[in-house]
Amino acid sequence: MRMSRGDLWTIKRVLDWTSGYLERKGDEHPRLSAEWLLANVCGLSRVELYVNFDKPLEADELAAMHAAIERRASGEPLQYVTGEMPFRHIVLRCERGVLIPRPETEILVDAALEGVDEALARQGGGATEGEAQRCVRVLEVGTGTGCIALSVASERPGTHVTATDLSERAVELATRNREALGLEDAVDIVECDLAEGVDPELMGGFSVLVSNPPYIPTRVLREEVPAEVADFEPELALDGGEDGLDVFRRLLDLAPAALEAGGMLCVELFEGSLEDAAALVRERDGWASVEIREDLTHRPRVLVARRALDKEE
Repeated sequence: MRMSRGDLWTIKRVLDWTSGYLERKGDEHPRLSAEWLLANVCGLSRVELYVNFDKPLEADELAAMHAAIERRASGEPLQYVTGEMPFRHIVLRCERGVLIPRPETEILVDAALEGVDEALARQGGGATEGEAQRCVRVLEVGTGTGCIALSVASERPGTHVTATDLSERAVELATRNREALGLEDAVDIVECDLAEGVDPELMGGFSVLVSNPPYIPTRVLREEVPAEVADFEPELALDGGEDGLDVFRRLLDLAPAALEAGGMLCVELFEGSLEDAAALVRERDGWASVEIREDLTHRPRVLVARRALDKEE
């Protein structure tokens, strides 16, 4: 990118130039990328860019835009370049080393919220709404940025979420996102494998166990996943083993110990693995139902299973 600081680089000129440059570099959505980058550099919304077309960039903004364009042109995901990602009703910090939230994961949050609502209905018996809400607990395994835990806590006030992650970097980022959203009292974040660090007194009392685990089959990750994902996002959060179900099997082992009677297990999985995952659930005692739900592109994406109301197995 060559933008002489002696020239007048307005928002419109920068947008147009950046779109053309990124298109030549192979960006699939060059105009959208240009808008995201420039909005981030200028501290404006994408709508505000279009009502400030004639506004010239300051020298420091021009330098920052130059750096951002080159990072994006190299294939680095937009969310890492801008450092943030809108997800449902919240905005999250994103950093390299932590998985970027995906739109399809919003379906997983919908399932978790459904589980919370079912728990509230089960607890109905004379309790006030506030009392019922204080009883509902959610366990998330593999929180990453915290997108699931923080969405559940913000959309169902009174629900308490315990979120875990094996990655120190993810725990640190999720903690900062939690503090930025003011959800310190609603979400606990624990660095551990699965639920090993969770208070034992809480086990058996969770209404929902939700997870977006590593689920891409190793061969698919090596041969089919775009470089923008494989080269920049952490393999720890992507590789699900030979069939994509290595971590899911461990979650299925964990669920009976973690969930209350009638509790819900909801897990995002690779589209080609969901039928096998559902079969694994059906082989186990203590499950009342299991279903597969589609994502926003109508691909199978989320497994939802409910424990029997009678915990005898």
